[in-house]
Amino acid sequence: MWKNIILSFEYFIAKRIRPGRSTSYSGPVVRIAYVSIALGLALMIISVAIVVGFKHSISQKVTGFAAPLKVIPYDKNNSLEEQPLSVTPELLNLLKHTPGITHVQLTAQKAGVLKTKNQIQGVVLKGVGPNYNWQFLKQNLTKGRLPQISIEGKASNEVLISKKLADRLEISIGDAVRIWFISGTSHARGRKLTVTGIYDTGLDEFDNRYLVGDIKHIRKLNGWKTNQTGSIELLTNNMQHLNKIAYSLYHTVPFNMTVETVLDEYPEIYNWLNLLDTNVIVILVLMTLVAGITMVSTLFILIIERTNMVGVLKALGATNISIRKIFLYKAADIVGKGILWGNVAGIGFYFLQDKFHIFKLDAQSYYISYVPVELHLTYVVLLNLSTFVVCLLMLVVPSFSITRIMPAKALRYE
Repeated sequence: MWKNIILSFEYFIAKRIRPGRSTSYSGPVVRIAYVSIALGLALMIISVAIVVGFKHSISQKVTGFAAPLKVIPYDKNNSLEEQPLSVTPELLNLLKHTPGITHVQLTAQKAGVLKTKNQIQGVVLKGVGPNYNWQFLKQNLTKGRLPQISIEGKASNEVLISKKLADRLEISIGDAVRIWFISGTSHARGRKLTVTGIYDTGLDEFDNRYLVGDIKHIRKLNGWKTNQTGSIELLTNNMQHLNKIAYSLYHTVPFNMTVETVLDEYPEIYNWLNLLDTNVIVILVLMTLVAGITMVSTLFILIIERTNMVGVLKALGATNISIRKIFLYKAADIVGKGILWGNVAGIGFYFLQDKFHIFKLDAQSYYISYVPVELHLTYVVLLNLSTFVVCLLMLVVPSFSITRIMPAKALRYE
């Protein structure tokens, strides 16, 4: 097909249409069309890259700390006091072999009050076991090291604290902190823990209240057995089918358990992220319309300036369809060059921002200190194709104006 187009006389003439006279308007107009299409496509690529990168970065932070899926007691309430969940080897084996699940870990949490010499702060101790996946917290560790938690023996007194809590309470690495807990109607029970590391996720939901330590402390405080836990966290690398995996697990786990996704646990964060899709759609539509309208104006000016040429071609026997093809080929050439420079600008911005983090953000407002970008080849191809196709489709109707040009009048046109 492309060979036939290249060998056709319409393509031959289209490639040789150039601004002729010094008073020609088509030269500046064509250059404006190049810039309009290039800027439009570049902005579309940048918008998609920023939104995809931002959603992925925030989602990674939330799932890194809270886990994508949790198996919890069916009658769990909204308080921080968890009900015990009995874990059997059969249940763990079932969860580990569920399609899409990459890791299974036991966790529990308990609310308490952290007291220093001069400060007091409500906190939540998140207890983890020896098989806990520390990758996320290790990446966000700003000082110190991770707690060492053993399978057997006494509970480890080492604990991680967030940078916000450490700054607020004036705590540093190696400091001993005392946390007081109240279980039921009993008196307050304290635990003296040593800070070995400070983390900073950038998410206030976690940084303002969570400490991470040994799950054995929570079991002892609650009077639980060694096979009991607050929740079973499940990691997955298939976030796109998270609800599908959760639905499958819900029908697999025992009747006294249920499955909760991170989307259910933190709906406000994910609803906010989903709103960003609307902004991107608006930008894509507006930029495509701007590029299309610019090309319509450019095509009209090209036709008007070459009315003489149209008259000559018609006098020589060229059909309206052939002449329309000439101008559509020329328009496609303009759109193609604009798209090329748009890709250079958009993809260039992506690589520079991804490498050097040129544009910064307020971490307190946006949970991250720089503008994150993520771009896939599929998105680039779809944006290129949609821009090219929409622009050409918008030019089909204006090209019919050629049919109204009469050879007798066109040959006298100046």
